[in-house]
Amino acid sequence: MNISPLASVHPKSTLEKDVVIEPFAHIHEDVIIGEGSKIHSNAVLYPGTRIGKYCEIFPGAVIGVIPQDLKFEGEYTLVEVGDYTVIRECVTIHRGTNDKKATRIGHHCLLMTYVHVAHDCQIGNHVILASYTGLSGHVQIDDYAILEGKVAAQQFTHIGKHTFIGGASLIRKNIPPYIKAAREPLTFAGVNSVGLRRRGFSDKTIREIEDFYRILFIQNSNVSKGIKAIHEQLEPSEIRDEILQFISSAEKGILRGMI
Repeated sequence: MNISPLASVHPKSTLEKDVVIEPFAHIHEDVIIGEGSKIHSNAVLYPGTRIGKYCEIFPGAVIGVIPQDLKFEGEYTLVEVGDYTVIRECVTIHRGTNDKKATRIGHHCLLMTYVHVAHDCQIGNHVILASYTGLSGHVQIDDYAILEGKVAAQQFTHIGKHTFIGGASLIRKNIPPYIKAAREPLTFAGVNSVGLRRRGFSDKTIREIEDFYRILFIQNSNVSKGIKAIHEQLEPSEIRDEILQFISSAEKGILRGMI
């Protein structure tokens, strides 16, 4: 363990082996930092923060501060950050409320400069949030999603896995898995085939995903007609049924097809 004498580390915090705390970092009580993690100068970790193994938190990051939610009444909640996640300069992550009890960031994530993650957000593994992205409360982001810079997500929206969201997008509706989304208002911009191939998806599976979204967004004028056509034209499969389940559970609705 390497803790600078110029850092402020509360005696009731827990630091596992090989943790590095640089000068002027501030670690409050009831903070747990996992093995091999590094906290840079001027980062602040508030009570209820849980940092996994081999994470790196850069200067100016503020993690575990109470939420900006008027319904919050001081209840005990957490921020949980998974292993091997990198949090860059001036990122802010707020504690949960009674809704989820914790704001969660998964394993192997990258949160670039000035990202804001509000209360009760649930972020999966291998997610990338580029600089100045802002998530309102209760946003869910599934594994391997990538949000480019200056994206803003409305509260309670759900962003599916393996999605790619273009820079400066405004997310007001749910984003089904495996697609790209861009423009204003946010619309379907194709299947994220490059990302899927990089992650080992077969050409057959990618074609199946492309067929699904071609029927849904290009060949039909609205989602209801598209879903009816999908049931008529595509055989049941794991991928088909997974996307249909996502859409059927999207209380806020899903983004628009191509204009």
